[in-house]
Amino acid sequence: MSPHDANPNSRDGVRFEYDPGVVRFRTGAAADLADELQKHGLERALVVCGSTVGSTSAVIDPVTEGLGDRLAGVFDETTPEKRLDTAYDGLDAARKHDADALVALGGGSSLDVAKMISVLSADDRDPEAVGAELADTGSISVPEGSLLPVVAVPTTLAGADLSAVAGVTASPGSDLVDESAVPAGTDAVGGGVSDPRLMPTATVYDPELFATTPERILAASAMNGFDKGIETLYARNATPVTDATAARGLGLLADGLRKFGAEEEATAETLEPVVEGIWLVQYGISRPDGTTLSMIHAFGHGLTRTYDVQQGAAHAVVAPHVLRYLFERVDARRDLLAEALGEPGAADPAEAVIDAVAEVRDALGLPSRLRDVDGPDPEAFPQVAEAIVGDSFVANAPQGLDVRAEEIEAVLRDAY
Repeated sequence: MSPHDANPNSRDGVRFEYDPGVVRFRTGAAADLADELQKHGLERALVVCGSTVGSTSAVIDPVTEGLGDRLAGVFDETTPEKRLDTAYDGLDAARKHDADALVALGGGSSLDVAKMISVLSADDRDPEAVGAELADTGSISVPEGSLLPVVAVPTTLAGADLSAVAGVTASPGSDLVDESAVPAGTDAVGGGVSDPRLMPTATVYDPELFATTPERILAASAMNGFDKGIETLYARNATPVTDATAARGLGLLADGLRKFGAEEEATAETLEPVVEGIWLVQYGISRPDGTTLSMIHAFGHGLTRTYDVQQGAAHAVVAPHVLRYLFERVDARRDLLAEALGEPGAADPAEAVIDAVAEVRDALGLPSRLRDVDGPDPEAFPQVAEAIVGDSFVANAPQGLDVRAEEIEAVLRDAY
């Protein structure tokens, strides 16, 4: 069976709807920000970032200097929790500075908060009603009308940049969520917001900015982005377009991440092919009719939803085990994966893929066992397995896979 024959869409046909924003990619691309805003008719940009990024001159200065007289101000209050009240504070800042655009600088949490500011900017809904909707439905509706455009300037490698979704949380008992409206003991409510208009108007990839991020953060985020390419090839809604971009991106990442892991200090030169690979593996995976994210990300959600394990660490631990689980049951396009990872014609393509993924993980210095991260103990595996089976990304599992909780629990035990 050839890789193309194994494409699940080769039998059912393909519908590919994808409308990404402009992409700028080069070392030093932060200097192009004013020019990019000018091309979109945008005059006043509010930079949205976390406090560490906002106080680190090597990161913030190239962006503010690149914006020049199109810089309206800086809102540096985002956090990994992606709180709804933070988005409202950002909306206040955008209105105070009369901003007509948002520049999301940093990791995925800053991009998500910027997208939520954009959603909230479209109308004057009562904040308590928005919080109640999040608590009741796990999402927030995106109103008709114009949204503040978002320009993404990522500094981590998770690959969440060319996406039309955002995550958001809120704390019960805050001004936005009535504590009596959620089950007792609930620490936070949250969910995802999705709309094609949340795709960034432009994404600016500058390897010099990635090189300012601590290597441990880059390494963990890179595993998350790397797995997006793996899953995009075996997902049941793969397309010829995403086959091409993900395969090329995986080849760049497989080599580039090994070299990155071997260096004492990341440089823009080393990161250039890595950033290019991250751009490519996420191209076309976030579409109006769904996403190619699949089983590895479902495991990641199950392990991080109620535990302190970091998403990239969770991916590092489970990815080889999830792939073995898949390959024991379905083809999962192993030949195409092996070719993309530099092992064309391998005698055992499944083992070649598993070994290549483990080698990337080890090169990045990431954990290989669940017992070594802040995740669940074995007695909690039945509940985690049920959460994984119920995750929406399981719907993208390869054709012919029957996902059962007891088998997922066995994967978790193997990973422990």
